[in-house]
Amino acid sequence: MKIFYDEDGDIEIIQNLKVAIIGYGSQGHAHANNLNDSGVDVTVGLRVGSSSWEKAEDAGLVVKSVDEATKDADMVMILAPDELQKDIYEKSVKPNLKCDAVLAFAHGFNIHFKKIIPNDDNSVVMIAPKGPGHTVRSTYKKGGGVPSLIAVFKDATKEHSPSAKEIALSYAKANGGTKAGVLETTFKEETETDLFGEQAVLCGGITALIKAGYETLVEAGYSPEMAYFECLHETKLITDLIQEGGISNMHYSISNTAEYGDYLSGPKVITEKTKEAMKNILKNIQSGNFANEFLEDCRQSDDGSGGPFMKSNRELTKNHPIEKVGKDLRSKMKFLNSEKLVDKEKN
Repeated sequence: MKIFYDEDGDIEIIQNLKVAIIGYGSQGHAHANNLNDSGVDVTVGLRVGSSSWEKAEDAGLVVKSVDEATKDADMVMILAPDELQKDIYEKSVKPNLKCDAVLAFAHGFNIHFKKIIPNDDNSVVMIAPKGPGHTVRSTYKKGGGVPSLIAVFKDATKEHSPSAKEIALSYAKANGGTKAGVLETTFKEETETDLFGEQAVLCGGITALIKAGYETLVEAGYSPEMAYFECLHETKLITDLIQEGGISNMHYSISNTAEYGDYLSGPKVITEKTKEAMKNILKNIQSGNFANEFLEDCRQSDDGSGGPFMKSNRELTKNHPIEKVGKDLRSKMKFLNSEKLVDKEKN
C-alpha cells in the first residue's frame, strides 16, 4: 500500500478552492483552523444560533449559515455528527451545492450505508484523520500531523482539472496529514474498520476492560485509588510505548515480570469467546444493522444529544466509581491540567 507524504501533495490545489467546513465540533474546529493556517479560503457553516458560532469567530474564522457557506464553496466538507448529516445535507447542502463542487467527509458512514445519496455531478471524497479532532489540531500546531486516510467514492471532475484524488490529497496536506502519512482506502473499508475498532477495541473494548479490572480489585478489598492507577492511569503509559514501536517495543520497556504475565494471562482474558463476540460485532456493522440501530436511537432524542440508550449509558459511566475516584486524583496531578487537548470554551 502506497503512503503519501508532503512531497506527494500539491497544497496549491486546495488553496485555489473555496472550502466550506460544515460543523465546528471536534473535527470541524481542527480542519477549519488547520486549513485556515495553511492559507486556504475557509468558511465555517453552522446552524444560525449555534453555540459554536462565537467560538469559530473568536478563532478568526468566517462564519455563515450552512446554506450561505455552501453556495459559494468549491468544496464542502461535512463534519457534523453522523446522525445529523443526512438532514443537513438534504435541507441545506444539496439545494445550494454547485454542480461541480466536491462533497467531502471525514467518515464514510452516511455514504457507505446510503443515508446520503449525492448528485451525479458532484465528486465525493473522504479525508479522514486517524485521531480525535483535538489531537489533529494540537499536533498541527506543533508542526506535525496525524496519519490520515483518503478515498474517492466518485470522481466527477472535469478534464484538465485536478482529479478528486489530487484534491483530497491536497486537503490532507493542508490539514497536516501528509507530515505523518496518508493512505488511500475505500469508503467501505474505512467505515467498517473504523466502527469495528471503536466498538471492539479502542472505545468499547478498552473501557469495558478498564472498568472490569477496577471492579475486580476493589471487590477483592484493594483501595479504589490503587485500582484506578493500575487499571486506568497506566494505560496511556503502555499505549504510548505500543504506538511508538509496536507491542514488542512495549515488552522491551516493561519488566520481565510484566512481560511474563502478559503472555500467561492475556489469553485468559481475551479468549476464543471474545474473538467470536468480535466477529459478531463486525457482522452487525457490515450488515448495516448497527447504523440503523444507532440512527433509530438518535431519532428518539429531543435535543440532538443522543437517544435513550446513549443517555442512559452516559449517566451510568458518569456515575461509575472509577470516574469519581479519577476526578479527585486528576485534580491533584497538576501536570495534567497545564495544557488540555479539550477546552470546551474554545473547541
